[in-house]
Amino acid sequence: MKVQFLGASQQVTGSCYLVEAAGLRLLVDCGLYQERAYLERNWAPFPVPPGSLDFVLLTHVHLDHSGLLPKLVREGFRNKILTTPASADLLPIVLLDSAQIQEEDAAQKKKRHQKEGRLSRHPEIPLYTAAEAEKVNTLVKRVPYEKRIALKKGVSVRFREAGHILGSAMIELSAREGKGSFRAVFSGDLGQWNKPLIRNPEVFKQAQTVVMESTYGDRDHEDPADTETMLGRIIKETASAGGNVVIPVFAVERAQEMMFHLSRLIRRGRIPRLPVFLDSPMATDVTDVFLRHPECLDEETINLFRSGQSPFQFAGLRYVRTQEESRALNGLRRPAVIMAGSGMCTGGRIKHHLVHNVSRPESTILFVGYQAAGTLGRQIIARPPEVRIFGQPRPLKARVEQIHGFSGHADRTGLLSWLGHFRPPLPVLFLIHGEKEVALGLAESLREKKGFDVSVPGYRDLYELKFSGNS
Repeated sequence: MKVQFLGASQQVTGSCYLVEAAGLRLLVDCGLYQERAYLERNWAPFPVPPGSLDFVLLTHVHLDHSGLLPKLVREGFRNKILTTPASADLLPIVLLDSAQIQEEDAAQKKKRHQKEGRLSRHPEIPLYTAAEAEKVNTLVKRVPYEKRIALKKGVSVRFREAGHILGSAMIELSAREGKGSFRAVFSGDLGQWNKPLIRNPEVFKQAQTVVMESTYGDRDHEDPADTETMLGRIIKETASAGGNVVIPVFAVERAQEMMFHLSRLIRRGRIPRLPVFLDSPMATDVTDVFLRHPECLDEETINLFRSGQSPFQFAGLRYVRTQEESRALNGLRRPAVIMAGSGMCTGGRIKHHLVHNVSRPESTILFVGYQAAGTLGRQIIARPPEVRIFGQPRPLKARVEQIHGFSGHADRTGLLSWLGHFRPPLPVLFLIHGEKEVALGLAESLREKKGFDVSVPGYRDLYELKFSGNS
């Protein structure tokens, strides 16, 4: 078996791994690069000819795992994309939204560059179009959790709950060659335990190789109880100052999780009954998908629905769909909570809300998710005197806060706990989906304290792995 690391290698986004086993060529994920330093890779030809691939195995629908699928299909991939039923329902929403943003951004750049009299390498061309995104749907095949699917004789795949977002999965790939066998586990994005809405991650006991994310491999999150308390405190303080709480959210999972916490804070009287706006048609559509997949929800969430206390319906909550409704929020004269995408402020309606709040000392920009290096969100967290939005410098006077505990990723303790279920002989471990220093630090700790054979692969690094039972 061969594994080549084609993304999220010593950095966070662009997850993509080529696996060659028993005559099959597979991609695990096909993600978009979102860090500024790596954006050119989105435009480059794929490192492997798309037409040579037999399958794509998709762990979940976040763009850094799925966002280059339209480009892959346009350039010649014609076989099946395997993913869970919930992910299959979410994927058209996510990719269509991404395509529309690509088209809008290309048009805005063209207009701005013409006005400024300068050129850009990709000023007018979207990475892919809405029509190209829609073609992906015809190739998707639904695979239920825990059902082992044969890809060919001697090669099978199983999707297991990852606890990261709705429909997210870890992938277990099993293969046989001659008298040898092999089992590789790809964690995808590994979630936290005891999070709202969705089930906990599953664990594994045996594998020859594990490819594991390391996003938060250098830190632990806040206690969940403290996280909700911090959210309530920030909202109360901002409302008292007369400002808005502007929250960049990922439309899948983070928006729904924030509604869960806000509904609980409001129902328990821990924050005032402010208007709460979810300014994201995509997040609204995603919320509908949650309601169609109760098999993915945890017992606490199911009981809330049964008791008539839906976390997606509470006093003051308003779903914003149209651009006219979104623009009307700019004229708010009373404090409010405004949630909008994208979660890293790389596009979408959040940038407009930042324009109208980032220079207001009474407002708060609250980050509740990971901000990759080079993104606008990461720049704001650094609190420079000004930030550039829509090509214009804006003074940064708003309060800036970040709560890590809402993350959909396991922290250092969670990653170690998950690895601790593997029985000897310990698997060969590859750390991906983490910034270089974070992954290298975690690797060193795992070697010295846990006895793992662990590597942090670089971009396009290729590893040949022996089947057990073969010399």
